[in-house]
Amino acid sequence: MQKNFLGQLRGVFGTKSTPLIGVDISSTAVKLVELGGTKARPELSRYAIEPLPRDAVTDGNIANLDAVGAALERALRKLGSRTKAAAAALPTSMVITKRLTLPATEREEDMELAVESEANQYIPFALDEVNLDYAMIGAVANDDTQVEVMIAAARREKVEDRVAALESAGLKPAVIDVEAMAVMGAYELMAEALPGKGIDQNIGVLDVGATSTRFYVFRNDQQIFLRESPFGGNQLTQEIQRAYNMTGEEAEAAKRSGNLPANYDNDVLRPYVDTLAIEAARALQFFLTSSSQGQLDYMLLAGGCAALPGLTDAVSRRTNVVASVANPFSEMGLSPGVKSRQLAADAPALLVACGLAMRRFD
Repeated sequence: MQKNFLGQLRGVFGTKSTPLIGVDISSTAVKLVELGGTKARPELSRYAIEPLPRDAVTDGNIANLDAVGAALERALRKLGSRTKAAAAALPTSMVITKRLTLPATEREEDMELAVESEANQYIPFALDEVNLDYAMIGAVANDDTQVEVMIAAARREKVEDRVAALESAGLKPAVIDVEAMAVMGAYELMAEALPGKGIDQNIGVLDVGATSTRFYVFRNDQQIFLRESPFGGNQLTQEIQRAYNMTGEEAEAAKRSGNLPANYDNDVLRPYVDTLAIEAARALQFFLTSSSQGQLDYMLLAGGCAALPGLTDAVSRRTNVVASVANPFSEMGLSPGVKSRQLAADAPALLVACGLAMRRFD
């Protein structure tokens, strides 16, 4: 059984408490977060975001290792940290996860054999082609002879690509996580600021990336729903290209700087915001029709588009659910070097990096 995947997975849920940089390698940028303090009172020590060249990462795959490594090096210089240990994540679509019920045993070797035997039923690859690990969740209710175990497996080359990118920048891979688990770690921070701390409520997180949008639903400490759709911030960039005859690079730069013509809000931004709100409503409908968990109580908007003017109102109107912009750092102390105004703009895009950085406290 591969022990280096997911940190081991037990390391993800974990046992170590050492300085760690959370590294999110997305399709448009690398994002680094380092936390200090304690798990009960974490503090944001520093963070950095460095854009990636177009197509350096496609569909979650690292297509240009040199470009990703160079971006990580630049981001590390911006970060100004001496920490070398890093936690990165694989896209959720690249990882097979499954909860299993297995006979309880005190011998780790016996549990590993049981996990490998069961994994063969759920993993459509030979075990020597994957990195496989597991985490003990706990005893089965009313049956102390059985335990619940989470297994996770990914193609070995996908894990090795992330490891190689980190090592090329001089970082030491300590944890390879799954993006959905990292988002859940960030959600647990944000729940503290929700009405009733989100306890016994269904809380949605709409994470709008460049090429796709993921809709998570969390209840207490569990993810109960995830849907991904091929709609993201790149659609807004393409609309800007078409409307103002720009190249892709010019449109992306204008979108980031806000340097756009006076008719941009009405002619381009508003239709995009409304389309994104419709995507949110569609994702919510999938949850409501496929789950017996009841209604959604609240929605958090994450990703680079989360703070677009009018988006929270449009999503609330389309879904009939109160929405707000996600900020995993809202309850944290900030180091003197962190600029709070810039952080407010960047925070919605830092959920994965923040969740990864929280692994230092596990």
